Amino acid sequence: MDLFKTLHIAASGMQAQGTRLRVIAENVANADSVSQTPGGVPYRRKLVSFGNALDRELGVETVRVRKVMTDKSEFSRSYEPGHPAADEDGYVLRPNVNTLIEMSDMREAQRSYEANLKAIEASRNMLQKTLQILS
Repeated sequence: MDLFKTLHIAASGMQAQGTRLRVIAENVANADSVSQTPGGVPYRRKLVSFGNALDRELGVETVRVRKVMTDKSEFSRSYEPGHPAADEDGYVLRPNVNTLIEMSDMREAQRSYEANLKAIEASRNMLQKTLQILS
């Protein structure tokens, strides 16, 4: 495989995982947020969907973020009748963000990002060695 194609594929993987890390960071930042209005809907967790994209110029498949979507799972509820965001029954809806899951996802995205970075470094080293041999 052409080393330039390898660089392009790994860079697209890094870009996709970078987007995933930003979405996870947003989820973690909003894990304790509640609605500003009584009985309102709190922050809803976001998820990243990946897909393949054909780069016709290079003739390779790369990874792209297909879309960022919201998690449709249920919100947790806590009984806090004095809270400003409580509904008429005294319950406050909490975001559907589990920080333990987010931290696991973050580690996975970080590892994938690092793997793509290592692939770029290896390709760069091979290109440098090739240039040294040719000169």
